[in-house]
Amino acid sequence: MNWQGKKVLVTGAGGFIGSHLSESLCREGARVRALVHYNALASRGWLDDSELSDELEIVAGDIADADSVRQAVQGVDVIFHLAALIAIPYSYVAPASYVRTNINGTLNVLQAAREAGTERVVHTSTSEVYGTALQVPISEEHPVQGQSPYSASKIGADKIAESYHCSFEVPVTTVRPFNTFGPRQSARAVIPTIITQCISGKKVKLGSLSPTRDMNYVANTVNGFMLAAAVPEAIGRTINLGFGKEISINDLAQMIARLTGAEIELESDDSRVRPEKSEVERLMADNRLAKELLGWTPEVDLENGLQKTIDWMRENLDKYRPGVYVV
Repeated sequence: MNWQGKKVLVTGAGGFIGSHLSESLCREGARVRALVHYNALASRGWLDDSELSDELEIVAGDIADADSVRQAVQGVDVIFHLAALIAIPYSYVAPASYVRTNINGTLNVLQAAREAGTERVVHTSTSEVYGTALQVPISEEHPVQGQSPYSASKIGADKIAESYHCSFEVPVTTVRPFNTFGPRQSARAVIPTIITQCISGKKVKLGSLSPTRDMNYVANTVNGFMLAAAVPEAIGRTINLGFGKEISINDLAQMIARLTGAEIELESDDSRVRPEKSEVERLMADNRLAKELLGWTPEVDLENGLQKTIDWMRENLDKYRPGVYVV
């Protein structure tokens, strides 16, 4: 797609992936409206620190408020819907808020897009909807399993998106990122948790060490989002965006320790362990559909992506609280 002059809305634009996506679209010449969550401090999330913030139309609102969403959608050609509550531990504490934000918020976006006749909606799913892998690699045909309130809310959001395409012909593509990582990611995620502790001390506290994850650098994921919006054949499809390799949390921590030059002691912290039936033990993507349909290939591998992330986090350690468990 030629993004030059294209009018684009990114919901959740102040977040980790959303901020990177907003900047990439802006660099490609798109006219980006960035929807960030309204708050009393007038913070725009990571866009506060973006060198491109003056080139973005940044608007504050609430994805769970239909009027906010309707106003944000007006006049745009493409919607990238990333706004969501994503922290799994907090979903055990406040499950209703995940339904409100992730399901009702997605419904608001789809209904607004339907009313406005938007050309394309790219809806964000998550590999967590698959639950523990029943077979690997995990294709888009793998059953979904709601092993946490978070994953259940995202399954609901995915099905709302599917229904709006089937019932009302809203041009929706669902992208399903596996474990995206990179600069700006919250310490709620495992890689920033490990990096900050490696940089700051010798003891690294984590939850379960045996689960495996498919880690994918943020630039790879952003490229997949943009291709998903550009390919007509992607309409009505759900597409995995994963690197296609798995690594255990234990081995991941050892790799990060090596790259940071730290000698570490791993400690399993019971407060960080998910309920037994809620833990997703294994995730590894089958990314063939993304390659065949979108022409997408993840270009940055795990080690190079980790080094880029470590370098950024060394310079921005003041934005984190190493050792503090962020729910």
